[in-house]
Amino acid sequence: MVVAERQRSTLLDDLSTIRRAVQRADVWTHRGRVSGVNGLEVTVRGLPARVGDSIHIDCADGGRIGEVIAARGDELSVALYGEIGSIGVGDGASLGEGGRSCVVGPQLLGRVIDGMGDPLDGGPVIAGLSVSLNNPVPSPLERRAVDRQLPVGVRTLDVLCPLGIGQRVGLFGGSGTGKSTLFGMMVRGTAAPVRVVALIGERGREVRELVQDEIGDSLQNTVVIAATSDQPALIRRRAAELAMRIAEYFADEGNDVLLVLDSLTRLAMAQREIGLAAGEPPTSRGYTPSVFALLPSFLERAGPRRHGSVTGIFTMLVEGDDQNEPLADAVRAILDGHVVLDRRRVHAGIFPAIDPLASLSRLAPKLLTPEQTAWTTRLRAAMAAFEEVRDLVEIGAYQRGTNPLADAAMDMRAELDDFLRQTGDDSAPLADSWARAQQLGSRLP
Repeated sequence: MVVAERQRSTLLDDLSTIRRAVQRADVWTHRGRVSGVNGLEVTVRGLPARVGDSIHIDCADGGRIGEVIAARGDELSVALYGEIGSIGVGDGASLGEGGRSCVVGPQLLGRVIDGMGDPLDGGPVIAGLSVSLNNPVPSPLERRAVDRQLPVGVRTLDVLCPLGIGQRVGLFGGSGTGKSTLFGMMVRGTAAPVRVVALIGERGREVRELVQDEIGDSLQNTVVIAATSDQPALIRRRAAELAMRIAEYFADEGNDVLLVLDSLTRLAMAQREIGLAAGEPPTSRGYTPSVFALLPSFLERAGPRRHGSVTGIFTMLVEGDDQNEPLADAVRAILDGHVVLDRRRVHAGIFPAIDPLASLSRLAPKLLTPEQTAWTTRLRAAMAAFEEVRDLVEIGAYQRGTNPLADAAMDMRAELDDFLRQTGDDSAPLADSWARAQQLGSRLP
């Protein structure tokens, strides 16, 4: 009886092993064919694949790797990681290896890589732990509270719009308002021990400049992921996902990580290209529904975690300096604060061109002491009082004495502007920033 039961168990195990081997053989020998090539999309028939699976296409000049972005009946819509040229109807297709996975590990620090995780800096191939790009969002009740300030070395932010460890903030501004320079100041001046910088859709000539000039000596504690504007949309989206996954890895190791993504707008544009290729209908300003589904699922992965944290800084290139355009409005609703860059300050030569009145940190009350909150409120009130009478002052119609706070702000205008002005190479210690804020605030009524 016992012997028979053992033989039956052994037979079942053998059958299970054979079944898995047959399934693997069937998958890897199964061949499909390209049935159509349309714009950025390749249609493949005959493969048992799912959305997100990797597909290898044999073509005249060797082969291409792509990813399934949609499935309709027996047809798969495949977007490629490379150029679509040389692919024709009838070319062979098969399931590729790896899928949506990447390599993470401490050896990434100090390296510059592309959206596939391959080195761009001429260094050795990166070996480490292979993990999935699709990391789940942490449970809300597992997240730690955001109650500690993260100094970034920028006076305007540290005093008037403080950032917390694990907070998610957007840098909103039009082209040429200094977003790259500002995030470079934050990377160099932050107290976070690990920095992850993602350059999405950046101009190719600017990548080296950003690494050398904006990141500089901080590169040894930084991982840079770059996907330039000439690369396919799938690579640009993957670069953002790779940056988030690397930041999550370091955070789960117990580190406080600063993640800077430049820019979230170009990530949305990449997803729009993918969505349109997959057949999605365009909605607001041509963005597809998957764009507005991607934003919360992607941004919610940043934040405090059980052990470490991911403080997210996401730049937004607003169209026509319209801070309320649909994409910017959707992102602002998800994030924990926003920093607005004002073109008028650029014209006035005030850099960084942060508008302290339009910028907001939703967690400021939890990050500042009551005394610090009082100083911040006093400075903001003075700046707001001056803005209310600015037009009257410029045309000479304002009478002094009408608003004592505005009068004091006018008298201190040069000093207030000097407080807000900071060169890209200057990192302001937090204690010095608060000392200057108190010195200015004490002179206000």
